[in-house]
Amino acid sequence: MDCTRRHILAAAAAIGVAATTGTARAFQSGGGSVFERLEDAVQGKLGLTILNTGNGQRLTWRASDRVALCSTFKLPLAAAVLAKAEHGDIDLNKPIRITEADVLDYAPAVKANVAKGSMTIAELAKAAVTLSDNSAANLLLPQVGGPRGLTRYLRDVGDTVTSIDHPEPLINRVRPGQDQDSTTPYAMAGLVNDLLFSNALTEEHRRMLAQWMIDSTTGKDRLRAGLPAAWKVGDKTGTSGDGWFNDVAVAWPGEGKRPIIIASYLWAPATPDD
Repeated sequence: MDCTRRHILAAAAAIGVAATTGTARAFQSGGGSVFERLEDAVQGKLGLTILNTGNGQRLTWRASDRVALCSTFKLPLAAAVLAKAEHGDIDLNKPIRITEADVLDYAPAVKANVAKGSMTIAELAKAAVTLSDNSAANLLLPQVGGPRGLTRYLRDVGDTVTSIDHPEPLINRVRPGQDQDSTTPYAMAGLVNDLLFSNALTEEHRRMLAQWMIDSTTGKDRLRAGLPAAWKVGDKTGTSGDGWFNDVAVAWPGEGKRPIIIASYLWAPATPDD
């Protein structure tokens, strides 16, 4: 089977959504489960939770296994920033100073604003989600009390599993099963549900966070590729560069239908990215 990691994520999305929307029934055959065959194809391990927010139905695969967050941590980071603004602790329009020393290898928005010398907190949060800008994330972390402060925020909104312990790029150096800088697919799906569809944030900020996911430019070949073209989809990707290939998405199937949340974490170090 000729597969790449992005093909596996797209296939997992298609299979999982079929199951949670009632359009597919059987995932076992003489050759084992579909997800086992996908894992065999990339010599890796897939962790997956798909949540139908309309009926609460979940499809899971290795959903309680510890997986590396990588840049998927930037979604709850942006949420924590918005929550701080709601409580009057920070001003989203406050400019944050930028210097050459802040620029990491992948920092398209921050790099473009070095000459200007600053970006607002809101601009940094948007860049962290829509572009996965690593420097933007690091500049935001002090606004929420660093990695520990961000983890405390997650505990406050009910996530007892996810742990953020380092900034970029150290947050990517995680192997399967490690506790630091990790989550589980089950926990992440629940967290996304709470951030976007509960009272964890105001409606204004829920809409803002969802729109940033929709506007994200990094995931067109991941979970989005396995979903119907007519659906509205937002996502936040994460890639370690040495094995992790992750994506967290929310999909709106259409008018009158509740969103579907997908948390997919793939460890496949032996497989090419494209």
